[in-house]
Formats: sequence, structure tokens, C-alpha cells
Amino acid sequence: MSDSASSEATFDSTSIFDLTGKVAIVTGGSRGLGRQMVLAFAQHGADVVVASRKIENCEAVAAEVRALGRRALAVAYHAASWDGADALADAAYAEFGTVDILVNNAGMSPLYPSPDAITEELFDKVVGVNLKGPFRLSVNIGTKMAAGDGGSIINVSSIASRRPGANELVYAAAKAAINNLTGGLARTFGPSVRVNCIVPGPFLTDISKAWDLPAFEKQARATYALQRGGQPHEVVGAALYFASSASSYTTGALLDIDGGPR
Repeated sequence: MSDSASSEATFDSTSIFDLTGKVAIVTGGSRGLGRQMVLAFAQHGADVVVASRKIENCEAVAAEVRALGRRALAVAYHAASWDGADALADAAYAEFGTVDILVNNAGMSPLYPSPDAITEELFDKVVGVNLKGPFRLSVNIGTKMAAGDGGSIINVSSIASRRPGANELVYAAAKAAINNLTGGLARTFGPSVRVNCIVPGPFLTDISKAWDLPAFEKQARATYALQRGGQPHEVVGAALYFASSASSYTTGALLDIDGGPR
């Protein structure tokens, strides 16, 4: 029997989503999709670093992780800061000694009245949070992962990276760069580090409270195959897939979770 055949014969799929003994960092981890991923990782056995701008919100989610019996570290993190990315990595390694999973989830898409009203300050801020920070954090931690036991980097993009709207030009361009960066990092840090990307459509997180929901629901029925927005917990399956050994032969992939646009 060949080695591959022997491996297939002994493969046990019951534990492929098990994260016991793993350490994860989730940026933007104090609310919305980030919080759902933090809790899912903890429920599957991981210790988690919760990173976001407001330390009190990070501490609240870290307490939820500890209530699940896992270790947690709350870190105040400004995602546009190059030095902040290095400080977050240092804090995680100082506390846990390793990082196995990195989720670059932090993002921002501020509104503007018209394209010509976008200031240089706003442009730099949006690109900083959505691209510069994830780049620096990924190359810092990815280098350490590659020198050690490997790991998984999960970027979070947006369906706007493929179909940008008029009110999200800079955000969409930065997220398109994240799509591109995913493939580049996969080739840079392979074979021991996998780098993949979740590409969400409209999710009904706390941000959606500012939407005209009746208008959105009408549009969703007409333009999405599933005819609705996503619930925050519906990101969990993709996050667990990319974080765990379930995706051991997947890297450089972009996974749309967007309700199936028609």
C-alpha cells in the first residue's frame, strides 16, 4: 500500500476542526464578525488574543473566552499603526509563546458625501486600517510562523473588493489589495503557513443598525440568491475551516460568503 493510500485509510475526520493547544489572534475581535470568530475558536479549544481599539471592549470579550475555559489576552490595537502591529505581535508571543492563527479582521469604511470630498487624511486612514496594518501584522507573525511550526493566516476582505459601490471607493480598493496580498503571502510563507481570505457580503452586525433596513431587505430579496443579509454567526464555518486542519490543502483561496448575488 502506498504512503498516500495508508494515510487516507487512517484519516480520522472527527477532529479536523479541533483547535486544542492553538493560539489565535483576532483583530477587530471585540464585536461583530470578529467576536463570533473569537468565541468559535475558544469553543474549539484555542486560546485567543482579542485585539481592537477600545481595551474595555476587548476585555469584555476576553472574559467570555475565559468563561469557556480558555486563556485570553486583551490588547488595545490601532489597525493602521505599523508599530502597533509589532506591539500586538510582541504581546501575543510574550503571553503565549506562539501564534498559530492570525485573523486580520479589523476594517473601516467611513461614509463621504462625494468622491471629490475624500481628503488625503481619510484616504490614508482607510488604507492604513484595511491594508497597511494587516500587511505588517501578517509579515511579522507569518515570518515567525514559518520559522516555527507553521500556522494559518486568515484575511477578511469584502465583496466590495469585487463589486465596489460608489460610496466605498477607497475601502473597496484596499480590500482588493488584501485579496491580492493573500495570494502573495501564501506563496511567500508556504509550505508551512497557509494564507486564505474570507470575502463577506452584507452581514447584519452592529454596523447594520445605521442602515435603512427595510430598503436593504427589499434589495436583498431582489439581488441575492438567499434573499437576505448574513447573521454574524454565519462566518464561523469559514473561519474554522481556514483556521483548522480541515483546510490543510487550501492556501491562497478567496471564499465569498455573500448570499449568492444573482
